Amino acid sequence: MSDPETRAKKLDAEDELGAKRAEFVLDDRDDAVYLDGNSLGALPVGVPGRVEDVVRRQWGELRIRSWTESGWWTAPERIGDRIAPLVGAAPGQIVVGDSTSVNVFKALVAAVRMAGDGRDEILVDATTFPTDGYIAESAARLTGSTLRPVAPDEVPAALSGRTAAVLLNHVDYRTGRLHDLPGLTAAVRAAGAVSVWDLCHSAGALPVGLDEHGVDLAVGCTYKYLNGGPGSPAYLYVRAGLHDRFDSPLPGWNSHAEPFGMRSEYEPGTGAVRGRVGTPDILSMLALEAALEVWDGVRVEAVRAKSLALTDFFLECVREYVPEGRVESLTPVAHEERGSQVALRCADAGEVMERLIERGVVGDFRHPDVLRFGFTPLYMGFTDVQRAARVLAEVLEG
Repeated sequence: MSDPETRAKKLDAEDELGAKRAEFVLDDRDDAVYLDGNSLGALPVGVPGRVEDVVRRQWGELRIRSWTESGWWTAPERIGDRIAPLVGAAPGQIVVGDSTSVNVFKALVAAVRMAGDGRDEILVDATTFPTDGYIAESAARLTGSTLRPVAPDEVPAALSGRTAAVLLNHVDYRTGRLHDLPGLTAAVRAAGAVSVWDLCHSAGALPVGLDEHGVDLAVGCTYKYLNGGPGSPAYLYVRAGLHDRFDSPLPGWNSHAEPFGMRSEYEPGTGAVRGRVGTPDILSMLALEAALEVWDGVRVEAVRAKSLALTDFFLECVREYVPEGRVESLTPVAHEERGSQVALRCADAGEVMERLIERGVVGDFRHPDVLRFGFTPLYMGFTDVQRAARVLAEVLEG
């Protein structure tokens, strides 16, 4: 590849999402590149002012009145409707609140309950993020089910009349491999089981199509590609046709049909409200709502196109700059199998990442030998990518 720097400048000039960069707080130092948006997205410029208003005026002045006058009470569903278009869902199916782990638990236990008698096996992605595996094991004990770890591509063959639920990751957090959500969801549905998808590493980076592909339940975090901030609340998607059957293992006063009735008997509310548990975490929730405004006018298809272009260019630059054999890419070359990150295997990955961060190129390290780089199309440019690959080569040669 000739003259990567010139090519990067040309690609940046043609980038239809380039103007979005101004809506984020970014480090403008020479050689500073933030490639860890798959762990924590950058700060949108509109968030600090919104949080200050929430603290000083809504909490400080209006106080209890803000539950109604400032819309605190309806925030979980309102913000869920802001997320819905980013994951291909119609309004009224997503509720925001709790952590991803808590929502995985709610979804998985509810899935087993919906599956019905005779179905006593849970399939879980064998390569999943550890917490999903821990939650799946706990859900299996609670429901008297057998837990069976399988690789995503082995799921169709593993399905049987015993399968109650299948918990899968849309994108592998280590390698960036994108799994076949449409095909696997169809296979789970054909087997009479309930699908549960973890969208943590895909929402905000690529089209998901929850409604289009008939996904039953889905969960995801908001602090990665959605830029909601550290510890921002997660979300739970329940397909509209399952609302009446969704039986949460964590019923709380916030999901009650009459939350202020204070009745001793539990009666679930209607729609996405059933996914609530306790009092919403308003400060972080409204920071997330402000962060989601950067998505106004953005097509997810354009985000996906840029994501693939960025990762393609990074891999090209790595081949151009890095000595042959020094790193090995674990991320699939095929676009249909790639999320929005690149994972490079390197024997001294931990030390290399420390040196990269010292140079201002921030990615992360996954034990034992993986350098992980997340590409967030809304605020990343091609010049950033070229610079990061060049610094990586210099560090590896160091």
